Amino acid sequence: MGISSNELRAVGLKSTLPRRKILEVMESNGTRHLSAEDIYRSLLEADEDVGLATVYRVLTQFESAGLVSKHNFEGGHSVYELNQGEHHDHILCVKCGKVEEFVDELIEQRQRDIAEKAGFSMTDHCLYIYGICADCQGEDASV
Repeated sequence: MGISSNELRAVGLKSTLPRRKILEVMESNGTRHLSAEDIYRSLLEADEDVGLATVYRVLTQFESAGLVSKHNFEGGHSVYELNQGEHHDHILCVKCGKVEEFVDELIEQRQRDIAEKAGFSMTDHCLYIYGICADCQGEDASV
């Protein structure tokens, strides 16, 4: 299931220890959306000697090679996820930064219809919904 050394080489990247370690964190983490700082903290907890600057550099290389997708949310919050080839949209909590994925065929069809009506051939799109998650709403109620 993971990205192999051969797959790294196939996209023009050497299979270095930092690259493999960062991929391991991204593949093994239960959360699909990780910030560079999240990855760095996981590496520190595992006693891996990979600096934050290296994490950022490797993630940029992975993004350029198409291995990961970077999502830039309002307020400068950026997360990365492994590019697994399937389209999905995102909903983000503006309080805690939690990111959820969703697919809604009605929304997908409306976007295709809008593009067609405007004379566009849609090549890609993204949809971000911002709100407050149920956990954060519960915290507000308990204060």
